[in-house]
Order: sequence, then structure tokens, then C-alpha cells
Amino acid sequence: MSDAKQTIESGKAVLGIEFGSTRIKAVLIDGEGVPIASGAHDWENRLEDGIWTYRLDDIWTGLKDCYANLAKDVKERYSVVLTELAAIGFSGMMHGYMPFDRNGELLVPFRTWRNTITGEAAAALTAEFRFNIPQRWSIAHLYQAVLNGEEHVGRISYLTTLAGYIHWKLTGENVLGVGEASGMFPIDSKTKNYNQEMLEKFDALMEGKGYPWKIGEILPKVLTAGEAAGTLSAEGAKLLDESGALRPGIPVCPPEGDAGTGMAATNSVAVRTGNVSAGTSVFAMVVLEEPLKAVHEELDMVTTPSGDDVAMVHCNNCTSDLNAWVGLFGEFAESFGIHADKDRLFEVLYHKALEGDKDCGGMLSYNYFSGEPVTGLDGGRPLFVRRPDAKLTLANFMRTHLYASLATLKIGLDILFKEEKVKADRIYGHGGLFKTKGVGQGILAAAMDAPVAVIETAGEGGPWGMALLASYMIHKAEGETLEHYLNVHIFADGQENAVVMEPEAADAAGFDAYIASYRKVLAAEAAAVENMPI
Repeated sequence: MSDAKQTIESGKAVLGIEFGSTRIKAVLIDGEGVPIASGAHDWENRLEDGIWTYRLDDIWTGLKDCYANLAKDVKERYSVVLTELAAIGFSGMMHGYMPFDRNGELLVPFRTWRNTITGEAAAALTAEFRFNIPQRWSIAHLYQAVLNGEEHVGRISYLTTLAGYIHWKLTGENVLGVGEASGMFPIDSKTKNYNQEMLEKFDALMEGKGYPWKIGEILPKVLTAGEAAGTLSAEGAKLLDESGALRPGIPVCPPEGDAGTGMAATNSVAVRTGNVSAGTSVFAMVVLEEPLKAVHEELDMVTTPSGDDVAMVHCNNCTSDLNAWVGLFGEFAESFGIHADKDRLFEVLYHKALEGDKDCGGMLSYNYFSGEPVTGLDGGRPLFVRRPDAKLTLANFMRTHLYASLATLKIGLDILFKEEKVKADRIYGHGGLFKTKGVGQGILAAAMDAPVAVIETAGEGGPWGMALLASYMIHKAEGETLEHYLNVHIFADGQENAVVMEPEAADAAGFDAYIASYRKVLAAEAAAVENMPI
């Protein structure tokens, strides 16, 4: 504690803040990357006029409250007022659409990654580029707005993401980390910048439409991990810390997306490494040795924070439905006058799932709060279905929903590993699904039929990874790569202490049987989307 207090008092602590789907979280670390304080703010997206969004007021209220809770934690733990930091980094949910005019005004409500409203544009760009453009990518949103004839397109001065917006308002710099930028527009891993040929192809599509911009002019500048990305301005300091205690001038690293921070948090930035981030959404990433042989709509091509090629399976839905059911059981307990601690409730119900039948005993769940491009659905309705002879037990019920949280991911991973023959030496899991030891990790091992490792910091996830990227910027030796920095300075001991779970043959076979039924009944989910309007 005394070492941590000295680190904070001397202004040597590093801060990472990530805007996740349901929580904004801040993690403060020391020079060795060890978390020493944290703060959080819960928030939730809104479905307004058919668009999944967060209002700008939600963003700034959440950021201020998150930081205030961090400062409170520092004060309570160490009796120190937080005034100086060595570096800061901001990250957020990737993709989405935030177009601004020349006065810095947002032209349409923030369209998040969760929206599946760009199918026409995504398909057209995929064909034009011969490169998979998923619906949630910023360029798909922009082109769909063009195809829709939306009036605001001609007034766009700047297009960015949530992480880029936060960084811009706090530093004045219109930049993005390369990993985050790779979710806006395709990146050339050789130049570590937007793919020039595809920029030209997009501009050709815009010819004759009368827009006053070219695509390269409205996208943020791309930076790689370790590059300077500005400093906290006086205005930015006030936006972050309402108390006025935090001083401006703090170095800020390139803003990254939750994919990049997940790679950093699991030391999965080297070739043949991979990780799975499981929270509101779930995605798996593997750093490639060579390009994929074919274009797959189920697989995204993004990059590490250093700009190396990564294949990603991204699924819009993971734990939202699972969390809702756990909440229902908590409400049930409260009805009997029993207050169930939230963490304890998850722990008990998750462990109960391990007692269930390997194939879930004739039950299926579709956790689709929103559309799921991997399975070809533009909308979602959470759906639970069972055979009349199903074994309706609590264990089978919970196992069903844990399987459902990773079912779509497994469909995509089967393409990556079985069709493309991609190899990974290790896979790390991180995010909320892995907080209950041995449960989510074991389910993932069964889904992948491969060993899965989880380190102690897995629950810290993205904000810790963002803090590590900020720390790399100020602490790296000349010429030191991010891979080397993480291996030597952060994970030298942590990886030796990682908990590795091998897949149980019976679990893997049970998950395969579940998925076989899951595929057959997808038509019921599609019918629910079509016939249950919202």
C-alpha cells in the first residue's frame, strides 16, 4: 500500500478508462502494470426510433461519475487526492457512427455497433473491396446513409468512433489507434494506415453525388501503439474531473477499441496468439501468420494496436440474456425476503450449470437482444425453447444459457479453425463471463475444443488493457515493441500463474450436439423477429 501511495503522490500512476456496453470503468495502475485503484459507472444503451444509441449526456455524465468513483477509491485507500498522472488512455466499444459538422456538432444520434441496419451497404462494399465489411463498421454506416439519401451526409466534416470522440474532446486531437481505426475502414498492415486502394474505390463510388469531402479527409489520423497522441487540455481536465483537482498536460496515448485493449490485457498481440472477450458482446481474435485464403462474412479483419493482421469473430450478443435470467432469480429470492448478493448469485447459478447434462437435456436458448450477422439475422428476440420431454432442471436451464452466450461465436470459430486451418498457440479469456472461476472458461474450452487460459486480471479486462497501452507509451525503451514490453514488463510472472483448462471430451461433444440442434431451430428465432415487432 505504501508503494502504491507513493506512486500516486508522485504522479507516476497510469489511468485507463473504457466505455463498455453496460459499464464505464477506470483502472489505475502502477509502473509494473498492477491495478491499484478503480472506479465505475453503470449505463445502458437506448433503443430510440429503431436505433441503438447512447446520448451525449449519457457519455459525459458517465465519464465524470466513473472518474469521481476512481478518485474516491484513491482517497479512501491511500488518503491521497488524485491530481497528477503519468499517462491516460481512453477506449470504447468499436465501430458505430458518429459524424460531426464543422462546428463539432453531432449530426445524427450515435449509431452503435449493435445496430444491424446497414446490410445493403455492407454487402455492396464487401463486393467492391473484395474484403469483408461487417454491418457495424463505420464505413458501412456512412455508405448506408449515402444510399438512404440522408441529408446530413453532405455536412460531414469529421467521422469518428466513441473512443475517438472522447479523446478528441479531452485533447483536441482527431486521432485513433490503428486497432480502433481498423473497425472504421480497412487497414493496410504494411503501411499501418487506411488501405489506399480501398480509399480510392470508395471515393469513386461517391463521384457525382456532390459531397464536398473525400473519405480520407473525414477519417481520423491513424497512430500505432506507443505514439504520442496529445495531452489532456484544460477543458478536457474539467470534463473528466468536476472537482478541478486533476491538472492538465497529462500525456494521452492513442485511443483504442475494446478489441485492442482485450489483446493487450491478455498479452495476445503476437502471431499465433488469441483471446476471447466475453461481456455484452463476445469476440474472439487470433493474430495471423498469413492472410486468410477466402473472404468470409463471419470473419472480420482488424489489427492489433501495433497494426498486425487479426482475424476476428464478433457476435453482437453474449451475456445480456444470461444476466437477465440471473436477475430474475434474484428477484425471486427477494420475494421470499432473501437478499442475494449479486456476485454470490452469479457464482451459485453458474456452478449449478456444471451439474447439467452435457447437451442441456433438450433445451435451447437464443440470446439475441439485437441482430446477429454471423447467423444472418437483422434483428433479435431473446428466445427459450425446449422439447416436451426435456429435463427442465435448474442445472440444465443455466447450462443452456451459458451455451447460448457462446453458441454464435462457436459457429464463426469453426470457420476460422476448421476451414481456414488457422493455428493459435494459446487462447486467453477475459471479461465478465470469466469472473466465476472455472465455469465460463470451461464452457469456452468446450466450444473451441481447445485449451483456454485465464489470468487473475481477466475480470479487469479492457480498462486495464488500455492502461497498459498508456504505460507502454511512456515507459517503452527506444525501439521496444509492444509484444516485448508486455512479455518482459507485465506478464513475465502472470502467464506462469495463468489457470489453463483443457476441454473435456464429453463437454465438447455435448456442445457440438447443442449446436447441431441450435442451427436447426434458428428458423424459430427468425420467425420471432419477423412476427414480434418492437
